Amino acid sequence: MSALPQSAPPAAPPELHIASMVVHAAPPRINEVRAAILGIASAEIHAASDTGKLVVTLEAPSTDDMMARISEIQRLDGVLASALVYQHSDTLDAMNEEIDDGNGS
Repeated sequence: MSALPQSAPPAAPPELHIASMVVHAAPPRINEVRAAILGIASAEIHAASDTGKLVVTLEAPSTDDMMARISEIQRLDGVLASALVYQHSDTLDAMNEEIDDGNGS
């Protein structure tokens, strides 16, 4: 008696993970930290203060990739602390779905 061939489980739909965080860098190292963050795939800096605080957003295709990017930032020389402010993930199809704004447009 032979076993039926097993089919591979269906592939999960592509995802998009988005996160924002506040990164506090030592003020004398802010330029180095800024350059290192901008070298990370899909990282953007939206604001910076003279006291060393940076508002950063990240995008990644998976939870593992997002966690790796967050960890990379946390381990940068000159980073004193970081705080995750927002995180969202969904399928690419759902992220690209148009939402009615209630005004019929």
